Amino acid sequence: MQATERLGNATFENYVGLENGLSEMSFQMVAHVLTVGYAVMFAALIYFILTIKTVQPKYRTTAVLSVVVMVSAGLLLFVQAQNWVNAFSFDTDQGRYFLADGAALFNNGYRYLNWLIDVPMLLFQILFVVSLTKSSFSSVRNRFWFSGTMMIVTGYIGQYFEVTNFTLFVVWGTVSTIFFIDILITMKKVIAEGSEGIPADAKRYMGYIWTVFFFSWMLYPGAYLMPYLIPPGLEPSLTGLAAEAAVVGRQLTYTIADVSSKVIYGILLTIVAQIMSNADGYDYNRDGETN
Repeated sequence: MQATERLGNATFENYVGLENGLSEMSFQMVAHVLTVGYAVMFAALIYFILTIKTVQPKYRTTAVLSVVVMVSAGLLLFVQAQNWVNAFSFDTDQGRYFLADGAALFNNGYRYLNWLIDVPMLLFQILFVVSLTKSSFSSVRNRFWFSGTMMIVTGYIGQYFEVTNFTLFVVWGTVSTIFFIDILITMKKVIAEGSEGIPADAKRYMGYIWTVFFFSWMLYPGAYLMPYLIPPGLEPSLTGLAAEAAVVGRQLTYTIADVSSKVIYGILLTIVAQIMSNADGYDYNRDGETN
């Protein structure tokens, strides 16, 4: 029986686990990357809780949203890590990890469910720090919500066809990319407007926010396409070092993107809010305990 008949629309990682298996190094690297991912989220959760009162009350919504994002991302990445460990078993004869019989398949869908919760909140966060000079708050918020949700939903559907139907994989990925580009354009506009008339230090950090946002979000399409990038071709390699490299590379890329787009992005927003609070005369040591 062919692999496609046995696994159907399972994701790429499962096909590699069935056909080729994973070396000890590859398996453990993915397990460790996923563990570091949720550990960073929980560590950042403490940071955002402790820094809520270091900014004026009007900026604290962004910190609250960061707290929610960290809880959501930490829990779902924890489930993703457990899913990875349970989906494979070690074959002592071959010295490799293969897809475990009777176990639930590994599924990147946990990440998409996390993004469906987190992406709108990540996009909303900046709206509670900057002042829009030309755009309507509600209009930008609704555009962020719609494009963010549609980007995740269409990408979620597309990932199920990454091995079985290249055409549908590309079509759904392309539709997702259209919404992705709209988010980038909107975020660039928000940062440009929000940088007007603010302290120089805050403006500098706004530039950092755009750099981190653009870099981290550009990693996601690369991870989505990873089975076809190593090696390049119209069919993913399911055996050999290329297949293992794609499995490890995807999880590493997703995790770097998640940490950058959620943790580092949130910290930079906190710094901007602190600078602007100080410019307004807010003193945490004096006012923090009474607000």
